[in-house]
Parts: sequence; structure tokens; C-alpha cells
Amino acid sequence: MVLDCATSMICLRAALPSAIHPDILPRLDPEYVTFHNIHLAHRVPPHTIPWHPDIRKAPYIPGGSSIRTVGAVKDSVCRTARFGLSYLKEGWPVLLYIHGGGWTLGSIDTLNSFISRQCKDNNCVSVALDYRLAPENPYPAAVEDTVDALKFIYYNGKAEFNANVNKIAIGGSSSGGNLAAIACLKAQELTPPIPIIFQLLIVPVIDNTASVTDERYPSWKECQNTVWLCEGRMMWFRNMYLPDPATWAEPDNSPIFASDALLAKVPPAFVSVCELDILRDEGLAYGEKLKSLGVKVEAKVYPGASHQILGMDAALKVGKQQADDAIKAVGDAFKAA
Repeated sequence: MVLDCATSMICLRAALPSAIHPDILPRLDPEYVTFHNIHLAHRVPPHTIPWHPDIRKAPYIPGGSSIRTVGAVKDSVCRTARFGLSYLKEGWPVLLYIHGGGWTLGSIDTLNSFISRQCKDNNCVSVALDYRLAPENPYPAAVEDTVDALKFIYYNGKAEFNANVNKIAIGGSSSGGNLAAIACLKAQELTPPIPIIFQLLIVPVIDNTASVTDERYPSWKECQNTVWLCEGRMMWFRNMYLPDPATWAEPDNSPIFASDALLAKVPPAFVSVCELDILRDEGLAYGEKLKSLGVKVEAKVYPGASHQILGMDAALKVGKQQADDAIKAVGDAFKAA
């Protein structure tokens, strides 16, 4: 059988392990499509191969901006977690930022460019948390490490890195957004409560009971074949971190199930979601629930965008816009506090 050139190209593209699914292709930002086909289509999705810790050695998402030069960088250890600090002057506020990767992948170096930019643009101590990862350390290890880091910052931040511990913001992306939202809840339950002035939730995991048959979140079915975070990959992450389905609805996994009384106490939020992300609607639902309880919330959807664009801010206009908006949201919160 003889194939013409166009047909051959289609067959070749379809054979690539991370080829864009036809369901999603027409809706994606064209700039992203070009970048994906060059840099990402050949990558083997981790959920399609047997688990091995070496999967974590895969290169980071390409297309990120350069790391900004800051006045100083310091490593500190808090129980079993490590965190890096970027800071310059005494009395600066603090942003604790938690990386994504499905509680399974990623490291303290994930999104260094974004974290260093927060420090540089917002005159803040930027803290990147290196929490324990699943499957070696399943739930609740990541939650424990996040709360321990928050407590360390609040009680030792002034002495350790000259911080203004009365101006703490917390943020994260994807599973890191999940941990950030949970930390804002748990901070209210501590004795005494730790005051947090702002939460930055970028493409957060909010409800670990969500599924493609769930009518509450249409994005799960609509985007089940999306790029990067498809249904298969998300469920792989969930099962690695939460091997016991009986825990999926606990507020320490799914913050949307926290009590209204507790949710009403959390700080103002910026919820940043992507149109073609499986997690889109649970993030928006969380923002709406907080608003209904009197919490100040700004939510924004990035059209044509997929889950991982924050790490592609040098390659994609929509990625840069998401990063710019997140920087501004944190800066505005610090100025208002």
C-alpha cells in the first residue's frame, strides 16, 4: 500500500507516545500545539510504564523562563522536609510555594524561575518546599511536611531568615495547590491558629473523588484525553498518593469537603485554572464555594491552555500571562496586608 506524504505524517504523529488527541487538538492554543509537537510529543507518559524512582529523573517541562538572580539562597531542614529560601532584606513577607507533580514527581527545584521571580518582583522571602513523595511516602506525608514547614516559618522565620512572619502567603500548583489549600485549612485548627494572608491556587487538585462520570465537574469528561494531565495520568497520581480510596473524601485530601465553618476562615484566594485541564471545574467550584462563604476570591480561566503552562512561560504567551497574573496577585496581597 502506498501512502501520500500527508497521510504518512498523520500516521507518524499518531505513533508518538504523547501525540495530541484529536478530541483536544482543535481547541488547543496553536502556539502550544507547535511547541508540544516539537518538544513533548515524543515523551513517554510516566503512567504508561512500570513505576521506578528513576522516572523522577526525566527532564523538566521545557519552555520555562530563566531563574532570576536574588540576593541570597539558603537551604533549611524541617523534620523530614527540606526547603530552599530566596531572600534579600530584613522584614520581608514570606511566600511558601509548593511544587506540583501529583505528590509523586517534582522537587525543590521545580519552577525555580517562578519562585525566584516572586522573590525578585514582590520583595518577599520565597520558600520552596521539598516534601516527601509517594509512593514511598503516601498520604499523609506531604500534608504533614507542608504543615511542619508552615509552623517552622511562623515560629522560626524571623530568627532564621529575617522574615515578617505576620505576612505569610501560601501557594502551589496542581498537587501543590492541593497542599496549599489544605494548609490554609489546617492553619486555622492549630493552637494558636497561624495567620495566612493569601492563598495562590494554580490548577489545584481540589476533589480526589472526581471522575469522568462525575456530573459535578464536566471538565473531567470533556478533557479526559487532554495533553499532559489526562484521566489516566491523574488517576495514576491519585493511586500512588492515596492507595486507600476510603481516604479520598477526607478534607486533608479533598479540601472542598471541609466544613463550611472552617472554609469561611481561610484567606483570600486567587484560583488560576486552564480551559483544557481535567481539573478546571473542581478549581472553579472551590472558588465559588469559598465566595459563597464570604471569602474574597478571584478566579481566572486561561483559554486554549493545558495544565502545565506555568512552567512554559518563556515559550507561550498564555503561560507568561498566567505567571504574570500570579506574581501580581501575590504582590497585591502583600501590599494590602
